[in-house]
Amino acid sequence: MNADLSLYLVTDPALCGARGVVETVRQAVDGGVRIVQLRDKAATDAEIVDQLVDLSHAIDGRALLVVNDRLDAAIAARERGARVDGVHLGQGDASVLRAREALGPDAVIGLTANSPAHLEAVLALPPGTVDHLGVGVIRPTLTKPDHPPALGIEGFRAFAAASPLPCVAIGGVGIDDTEALREAGAAGLAVVSALCAADDPRREAAQFRRRWHAGAAPRILSIAGSDPSGGAGIQADLKSIAANGGYGMAVITALTAQNTEGVRGVHVPPTDFLQAQLEAVSDDITLDAVKIGMLADAEVIRTVVAWLDVVRPPVVVLDPVMVATSGDRLLDPEAEGELRRLLRHADLITPNLAELAVLAGRVPTDWPDALAAAEELSADVGAMVLVKGGHLPGDEAPDALIDAPRGRRQEFAGARITTRNTHGTGCSLSSALATRLAKGEDAPTAVAGARAWLRESLREGEALRVGRGQGPISHFAGLWARGGLDTRPTAAVVEADWWRQISATRTAIDELPFIRALADGTLAREPFLFYLAQDALYLRDYARVLAEAARLASTSEEQAFWANSAHGSIVGELELHAAWLTPSQGVGAATFSARPAPATTAYLDHLRSVAFGGDYEELIAAVLPCFWLYTDLGRRLHAGEFGAYARDPRHPYASWLATYADAAFEEATRRAIEFVATAAAAAEPEKRGRMLRAFEVSSAHELAFFAAPLEGHPVV
Repeated sequence: MNADLSLYLVTDPALCGARGVVETVRQAVDGGVRIVQLRDKAATDAEIVDQLVDLSHAIDGRALLVVNDRLDAAIAARERGARVDGVHLGQGDASVLRAREALGPDAVIGLTANSPAHLEAVLALPPGTVDHLGVGVIRPTLTKPDHPPALGIEGFRAFAAASPLPCVAIGGVGIDDTEALREAGAAGLAVVSALCAADDPRREAAQFRRRWHAGAAPRILSIAGSDPSGGAGIQADLKSIAANGGYGMAVITALTAQNTEGVRGVHVPPTDFLQAQLEAVSDDITLDAVKIGMLADAEVIRTVVAWLDVVRPPVVVLDPVMVATSGDRLLDPEAEGELRRLLRHADLITPNLAELAVLAGRVPTDWPDALAAAEELSADVGAMVLVKGGHLPGDEAPDALIDAPRGRRQEFAGARITTRNTHGTGCSLSSALATRLAKGEDAPTAVAGARAWLRESLREGEALRVGRGQGPISHFAGLWARGGLDTRPTAAVVEADWWRQISATRTAIDELPFIRALADGTLAREPFLFYLAQDALYLRDYARVLAEAARLASTSEEQAFWANSAHGSIVGELELHAAWLTPSQGVGAATFSARPAPATTAYLDHLRSVAFGGDYEELIAAVLPCFWLYTDLGRRLHAGEFGAYARDPRHPYASWLATYADAAFEEATRRAIEFVATAAAAAEPEKRGRMLRAFEVSSAHELAFFAAPLEGHPVV
């Protein structure tokens, strides 16, 4: 069985204390526990059976129930009508093969494993015998004093990587381990003391669940009809799920022929195909929430109910599509009766006023009476009800969240938005709610967030200009406005694009008379020394710019790199320049005695303006061409691309040309490219654009710098 293992409670009667195991489990399941394992080493088999019966009633289908070790107790509890979903076995307990045979193919069977030998034994079992492994302990724990040596996070990571089955981390697991264990490959967290001993198990479980889902897109299944015009049904659901941060899937209950002006026809596929769709999704994908919309008839509803009984997703939001805009009832009496059974599987029901009237069995007279009817419905079926006031007369369109079993009521005020683009608002809101609840938001927070998103999408709907009738809302209006449509490149893509972007500059450098003459040895000494003198002036201030990059860097690695590059510029490189310019004096005032050429001044002015503007990313983009263009040129000079003489030791500038292909400088260039490309890939489009402009301007200055020596000293 493809069970949701994300939050797995293992009971401990001593830690539950006076509150007791049953009440602890009830509260923890309210908070989001997905699977409960009854573990009570001191209890007799008869006592375990009684506890399983009690826990089955307390859980009431909201989570899976398994028992530790006691296979015979699980069978006996089933015979008494308890819903026991499976067993968790240790290496020395009842055979997993016997457990699978006794409990059937849909049972959940877990097995303790923590060593290579255990993993080998699992691999030897027939496929489908075991569903998941309980792997640990992660840390030493008092709840299991006879535990094996602790694996730690990294030990768990190695085990999970080698396992063909989902691995649940167990043993000393606390809430601050959530992210690390999920990143290490855990399919879920098995928690004992952190929930059993908690003052408020519901709140603590909700915290675990929120942290488990943080940063991940929840997986939301919509079970609804299709709207080919895209405004309602599964099309609206999938857009809503995506707009609210989820990954959407769809099982189609009915095909409609409709547009913004109305429905022209409905085709209901056979329910065996509906069943096949549902099983295809849930057999493979762990669902974080299900949204249910249009269910055309009683047989369709029964099929969905039966599937929910088996899969039991953690969140079920039901949008009861029962009444057409015209006021006509869409379901016959038999289907309405089946729908009432479905209500008891829902966590949240989202009726409009007409649907609330059908479900409550009376027509509310006003908004306070609608709230009273919602209270009655919530108390009857045990689910929260979001009653929607969009069909009320007047300038206000309030909603209210009613949770009668827990004595909660919260109203949400809102001025009516005047628009014709209301097609699919019910579908869209319920899907948004399913997504936000699956992310771990509590119900009031989810409703507030979903309403804010829906109201924004309503306001922008007319801009879509879709259809002549009741148009759709604009599901992605906020994302388009605030997030834009630009893709985020990888560092490798940035590197390739930027290099291609300066291809014309690179070609122009290759074709300069200075470069050609330097390569073939015909360059006169005077322009060569002019180039070196200007380069010495450049390097002195370039080192200051690199030092500023080191000061602004956010990581020690980058800080050290740019600082070392600054040091190399004023020590290693300037010494090479002095060997030509002032060989008898070394590096000194005479090395920098030349008058700056216009190209040198312009280049340094550009670097200084970027450096002392305080933007680290733009700065490192501006200094990159001095690394990249020189390394590329040196590599190709020594490869003979500009003629074989450039590689000849008898070349008049052989010692200088050797510096162009220095291996250490090539490695430094590779690191500089990586730092800049990584920063550009992570930057927002506007900043990435500024970085590219700084890079391009510096590349153009490199071209001018190479051209300058022969502008006043032509080749003879």
